[in-house]
Amino acid sequence: MSGILQERHELNRDGLMQILKNCEKMNQFSGYFRETAQMMQYLNEIYDVPEKSLQQLKKWNEEWYCGIRPEAYGSSYGNPSYCAEKFGLEYGQILSFLYAEMRSGFIDAVEGRLFDLVILNELFLEIYQAFREGSQTPDQLRKIIFDHMRDYSSDVFEYRIREQLDPSLDFAVRIVMESDLKDPDFLYQYGEYISDNERKTLEYLNCLPKEKIQAIAKTYVDGFHEGFIVNNIDMSGKRTVNIRYTIGFEPVIREAIRQFGEIGLSPIIYRSGHSSLTKGVVKVGYVSTSPNPQYDYDHRFDQAVYFDNRFMQHKLECYRNSYERWKEEASVLAGPACMETFGEKPFLPEHKEANLRLSDRQQELSVEFQKKSSEIVNEYIKPDERSFTIIAYPIPEIGDQFEEIFEKVVKVNTLDKDKYREIQQHLIDALDRAVEVHIRGAGENQTDLYVAMHEMEDSQKQTNFENCLADVNIPVGEVFTSPKLAGTNGVLHVGEVYLRDLKFVDLKLVFKDGKIESYTCGNFQEEEENQALIKENILYNRDTLPMGEFAIGTNTTAYAMAKNYDILYQLPILIVEKMGPHFAVGDTCYSHSEDTKVYNPDGKEISAKHNECSIEGEYFQCHTDITIPYEELDSITAIELGGKEIPLIQNGRFVLPGTETLNEPLTEIGQVSTMKR
Repeated sequence: MSGILQERHELNRDGLMQILKNCEKMNQFSGYFRETAQMMQYLNEIYDVPEKSLQQLKKWNEEWYCGIRPEAYGSSYGNPSYCAEKFGLEYGQILSFLYAEMRSGFIDAVEGRLFDLVILNELFLEIYQAFREGSQTPDQLRKIIFDHMRDYSSDVFEYRIREQLDPSLDFAVRIVMESDLKDPDFLYQYGEYISDNERKTLEYLNCLPKEKIQAIAKTYVDGFHEGFIVNNIDMSGKRTVNIRYTIGFEPVIREAIRQFGEIGLSPIIYRSGHSSLTKGVVKVGYVSTSPNPQYDYDHRFDQAVYFDNRFMQHKLECYRNSYERWKEEASVLAGPACMETFGEKPFLPEHKEANLRLSDRQQELSVEFQKKSSEIVNEYIKPDERSFTIIAYPIPEIGDQFEEIFEKVVKVNTLDKDKYREIQQHLIDALDRAVEVHIRGAGENQTDLYVAMHEMEDSQKQTNFENCLADVNIPVGEVFTSPKLAGTNGVLHVGEVYLRDLKFVDLKLVFKDGKIESYTCGNFQEEEENQALIKENILYNRDTLPMGEFAIGTNTTAYAMAKNYDILYQLPILIVEKMGPHFAVGDTCYSHSEDTKVYNPDGKEISAKHNECSIEGEYFQCHTDITIPYEELDSITAIELGGKEIPLIQNGRFVLPGTETLNEPLTEIGQVSTMKR
């Protein structure tokens, strides 16, 4: 096979040379085919270098990504609006898609994946040939793309699933474990965009004492390990752990790999998907800073060119065949350990008419695929037999006080669990007496929401709320439940919230019997655009979602940090959800694991794990937390049967006896003298 691939590679090189000789005959398309052919020729030349030096990798990286940086994007073929202006809407959308698909090949060239590079070249050459022959109607171009994607998707998906399960595919592991981490140029081995965030993070971590790196890694690894312990899951048969991180954190990741090895787990590390076939709704794997978030946003639905029911069914078949082939590796996977980052300047996307969008039918198919593919994954990697952990740290883009903020986050991530266990138990005891909880916003916040509680069969042995103590979900600081949908009604509103790398302004969701009835935000002037933004990025193309979780965050230390450093709207939801009441839309926290018995430290079993959707086997494969920060919160009141009210929070402060010490960090807001506003 390698010989045949090499022959195809050489033929592709010859084909690109012919394009460069003849592209002037392509009239208004000549510039496009010249530039794209030069780009593909550049990739082939990178691949052909057998031993790539760090200096070469750095040079290629800087040259490659400058083509879609914001300063060049206005006249880039990767910009759908520019392509539509040059070639008309239909041709513009298809050619911008093709250009973006070709750009994904940089990863393949750097990593040495000849098959992926060859099929990219062949797609480009086939499209060019259609233009040369004059048969390039939009429908014909879409057919070429569909046939190409379907023909090669089996190989692409099989490799994608294998790299998520097979530790022998160790491209990134070798970078982490074998590189000289003191030389920042090693970062260019990944092929991902390398910015000041990655370089400065690495520089900072390299300056920390060995003991500090070990402690940071230990918090991360222990959180994952404790997930097995607290949920009484047998870990003896597990052999691998999927490590997800942001490039630049290699000193911590190397130590984490060592510590995971001590508990018998080998690392699996794979990059986030980079082509339209492998990209998901969210980035999963190792990542770096985006060279241009608008470019990512513009191409998030590129699969619209070829995605239909035939392709969806074929993709599901590929998934099942691949998991069946790698089922032994799937059975020994212990789960994902995620080290996330935050601090990027909030991104407000520009709406473009030229962007590809999923049709109504494609949206339905996308939802169906998410559901069925999740069922396949859960069949081979059983939810009740795995753990996970999530922890987050800042990156230098957060501001001049990055190092100081990093230290504060380390403190937040290691707060005293015993202290919070006792305080949060007071909240749970009060909440377990309630039939509903009333949440009201303060000032301009329009939240006015009643959340219904499940009835317990035996309140002496059962509880509705989990006492969350930073085992898998770090940092400490929340009590949460799966609310009863019937009777959950009202308005959820938040002035600003940062979800999935997107900033939402004046987000408002209206619930009726626990499901979203209507929604809006203030990102765009046109209401249709606001609703599309929410449907695509919160509802994930569904018409509605249920409220899967209601929680009260208790980590006022994190909130005080956020206010003192003016970073509230740069923090990830992982931390923000601990800083006020939050509500998740989508599945419950116990999705697919409802039959696993879970107990609080006081010995009571958590009984509120299902809701009316999950009890019928209806799952949504998403879970998006939306938090009302304390400053926008007026009150939270537990209401007993008969109407008696138990105030938990009033005027944004904890008032329930036994919880008052949570207000102490709030008195420190504004007392950091070194603030740079």
